[in-house]
Amino acid sequence: MTDSEKSILIISGAVAAHGLPDDAPDEGSTGAEMELRRVTVPAESHGCRLDRALAGIVPEFSRNYLQQLIEAGVVQLGGLVVTKTSTKVKVGDELTIELRPTPQSQAFKPEVMALDIVFEDPHLMVIHKPAGLVVHPAPGNWSGTLLNGLLAYDPQASFLPRAGIVHRLDKDTSGLMVVARQRKVMDQLVDLIATRNVHREYIALAHGTWQGARTRQVDAPIGRDPRNRLRMAVVDLEKNSGKAASTVVSLMQNAERHCLVKCKLHTGRTHQIRVHMAYLGHPLVSDALYGGSIAGGLNRQALHACRLAFEHPVTGAMMEFRSQPPTDFQAAIVNLGLIYNEIS
Repeated sequence: MTDSEKSILIISGAVAAHGLPDDAPDEGSTGAEMELRRVTVPAESHGCRLDRALAGIVPEFSRNYLQQLIEAGVVQLGGLVVTKTSTKVKVGDELTIELRPTPQSQAFKPEVMALDIVFEDPHLMVIHKPAGLVVHPAPGNWSGTLLNGLLAYDPQASFLPRAGIVHRLDKDTSGLMVVARQRKVMDQLVDLIATRNVHREYIALAHGTWQGARTRQVDAPIGRDPRNRLRMAVVDLEKNSGKAASTVVSLMQNAERHCLVKCKLHTGRTHQIRVHMAYLGHPLVSDALYGGSIAGGLNRQALHACRLAFEHPVTGAMMEFRSQPPTDFQAAIVNLGLIYNEIS
């Protein structure tokens, strides 16, 4: 490995000179071993806060956990202990950090799986994610995720935060995703998403007959539901924390008790389409978390990422990809009295 790459020393059953205090948070660690990791600050982290730089260099650990390690005095900058998370770093700085293995860190392992790759070049990939596949390791899903599959498919993904994943789909949502294969491209894709230059469209099957204008723009901030912390909700920003969220919803077809709509994201908040559709009084079919019930034989939320378009960050070419919903979704459309051929 080069000096800019990770150098790892495992110290079994022991705590090095500046080990974590016994009462330090451990993110579920068993305490079986400590890891001393020595890294060099890369150019893209020059001028960043220490905690932010570490989150990019060792992405298998959460930023919150890394902040706790800094404050516990187990991080060294240039051989000196530093305890302020806001300390600025520069390119070439040598960092040493003591880590306990956690379920989160151990989840970042390659797992061979079949990936439905729609497009790939040396810079990025576009993937069709099936319903049921979790995108990123999280409590309850520390393995078998898309991230694990990306690490197995491309060894270079291990050098990218989140293996190059720049946006997510919910576990039970199917459809198109773009994944970076280089750090510079990843940063560019993140910027494109932030400036609304990655166009993402979804097909959704919802309860209720659509009334009024065929197209509605929903501008309603989304935050954690103050009454149920397990889900998101449209919130009043004067009373609750949240972020602006914007979705354009267009009617595709109406049925007696259901409607088929296309949703275009202008922001990318957690569960955004599901929350906004429920807010409009049209919860998604089979989306129990937001008031939907099983219908049409579909046992998962009726949401599919059908179109993805953006300017290639390297070549400048306009890229556009389309995906038809999977067979279970199409069957539900027919079962609920809608005709898929009219919108395919």
